[in-house]
Amino acid sequence: MSNITVCARFRPLSSRERRDYGDSICIQRIDDETFSLKDEKEGDFKFTFDRVFYETSEQVDVYTFLARPIVRDAMKGINGTIITYGQTGAGKTYSMEGVNILDCDEQKKGLLSRVIDGFFEDISSSGESIKYTIKLSMVEIYMGKVRDLFDLSKDNIQIKESKSEGILLYGVTKIPLLDPAEALQKLSHGLDNRAVGETQMNMGSSRSHSLYIFTIQQEMNKDIRGKYGKLILVDLAGSEKLEKTGAEGRAFEEAKTINKSLSALGNVVCALTCGPTGRGNHIPYRDSKLTRILQDALGGNSRTALLCCCSPSPSNAAETLSTLRFGARAKHIKASPNIESNEDKHAKVLIAPSPTEDDSRDRTLDKVRVQLHAEEVNWLQELSIVQTTLSHPNPAEDSDSDSEGVMICTIVSARHAMEELATGVEQLKHSTKELRRTIEVAERLVAHENAVNAAQHVCFLEKMLNRLMRLVAWFGP
Repeated sequence: MSNITVCARFRPLSSRERRDYGDSICIQRIDDETFSLKDEKEGDFKFTFDRVFYETSEQVDVYTFLARPIVRDAMKGINGTIITYGQTGAGKTYSMEGVNILDCDEQKKGLLSRVIDGFFEDISSSGESIKYTIKLSMVEIYMGKVRDLFDLSKDNIQIKESKSEGILLYGVTKIPLLDPAEALQKLSHGLDNRAVGETQMNMGSSRSHSLYIFTIQQEMNKDIRGKYGKLILVDLAGSEKLEKTGAEGRAFEEAKTINKSLSALGNVVCALTCGPTGRGNHIPYRDSKLTRILQDALGGNSRTALLCCCSPSPSNAAETLSTLRFGARAKHIKASPNIESNEDKHAKVLIAPSPTEDDSRDRTLDKVRVQLHAEEVNWLQELSIVQTTLSHPNPAEDSDSDSEGVMICTIVSARHAMEELATGVEQLKHSTKELRRTIEVAERLVAHENAVNAAQHVCFLEKMLNRLMRLVAWFGP
């Protein structure tokens, strides 16, 4: 088993941050793996990751250390996942795509372009004895639904689980890639269909989680088994504080959905790193579409890397601290990547999957959801987790590290809960404004209706008066 590779990346200060805070930053470099962060409210912290990319780091540095080893393994049949995580405007999409997927110089190319180049470089150096087939799927998780970015008619793709292939998206479009230029064209077409919007913190803010899924099929002339691998690149939408982004209307609803799914992701990471080990520990993968798709990447059959993108500005110190705490917890997740072959795939199809304790619990909860309210189901989930924790206590020798982990996990969960609470408060304010506007409109309508009724009454009286006058004239003086 191996741990997730976790790196931190700090973008340069933005013009707005320089205007408000000058050149001051909240981090201090110690070396390539360690740095300190100062938050005015919570104090000083020291973090250590596999690698830290500071403001002057290049795109190629991130790819070489973080992604290149995973690309090589994917070509050998080992699944891989690369995730960018952080607050909105922290540089996630720049790290993933660069400035422009089609028109970008070598220095600014993002992970996507470099991963494709890496695939075809490995193919060209493999010789004629090995044949590779690479296919690309692109989806986004928008407002709780999985949408196919190559076919917008598929706007609610279902997530399935196969004993041989793990988590898969049923019916998703898979486009063969023949060369790097064509692959970039296909990527550009899919990116044009992605949901983006403007906030006060980001002119082109991602309003959805984007997933780029590469499947690599390897066939050898002298080996009928062959190998296949899957590499998923995940560009997560950024967590948002509504008082900073100024989201309203549709953007407000999008922000609520984004924060909810990121909260579910944090809960999965906490369950994987803070709870009891073994089959008794329930991992809430099914709480969101995002965590369900990433189930293999989080503690499953995949080699995973996480890039925590951060702002170095003191104005974003709290959000940066939250991102780094998430990365520190994720670093403790254990994964079990293994090589997949065609022979293994066909053999597994013949074996009926035996339900695990987690699967049985999830199926039971799915049935209960039909009859109970969501709040009652959440209480049942919490009760199940508490019962499991009591029946599987942690070993005494790990108490110190577990206590620290639980503390950090609690802080992360509390911060997510505060963000959800803030979102609820903003929603309440928004609803109050809407109610006030509705009352004002209703009052105007009532006033207008009264005026209309009065005018009709006057008109009726005038008609009656005219008739009386005609009668008087007919009878004479």
